[in-house]
Amino acid sequence: MASTATSLASAGLKLVTNTGPKKLLLGKCYPCYVPKATRVYVKMMDWDDWLKMYFVRFDSYFTHDPDKIAKTGDIVLIEQLPKRLTRDITHQLTKVIYPMGDIVDPISGKKCMGGQFRDVEEVKDRLWGKNENAFDYEKAPPRGWQEGKKDWTHRPGQRKFHEFDDRDTSHMAY
Repeated sequence: MASTATSLASAGLKLVTNTGPKKLLLGKCYPCYVPKATRVYVKMMDWDDWLKMYFVRFDSYFTHDPDKIAKTGDIVLIEQLPKRLTRDITHQLTKVIYPMGDIVDPISGKKCMGGQFRDVEEVKDRLWGKNENAFDYEKAPPRGWQEGKKDWTHRPGQRKFHEFDDRDTSHMAY
C-alpha cells in the first residue's frame, strides 16, 4: 500500500482513501411541512460485501430554502452547511438544476420525456401519424401558470401522522 501511494504521489496523483462528508448532492424535491425548508431525497448506492453488488438507498435531507425557489418534483443541487441551522436542516439549496418536466440529457443536450428523447417521439409521430389528444410540448405554457388554480406544488405538503420515523418512536416502550 505504501509503495502504491508513493508511486502515485510521484506521478502527481493523490490516493483517496476516505471521501469524507458529502458536500454537494443531487436530489429530487418532495413536499415539506417545515417552514423555509425543502425536503430533498438523494439516491445513494450501498455496497454489499457479501453479494458484491450495489443496492439503492434513499436519504432524506431538509434543506434551507427561505425563498421557496424549489417546488415538488424539481431536481436540485444541495450543499452541506458549515453549521446546522436546526436539528433537521443540515444543507442549503444551491440551485434548481431541472424544473419538473424539463429534463435535459447532459451529454446530448436533448430534452427528454420519461425515458425517451422528445425528438424521437416527434419522428414516430411523423411516421405513424400524431394522436390528436397527444400533449404538445411546443404549445404548452411554462410550469406554474396554474398556480393557485390546479397546481398546488407551491403549498406545503401534508404530513402523514400515521407514519413514524425512528425519532418519533424513540420515546415509546415496546
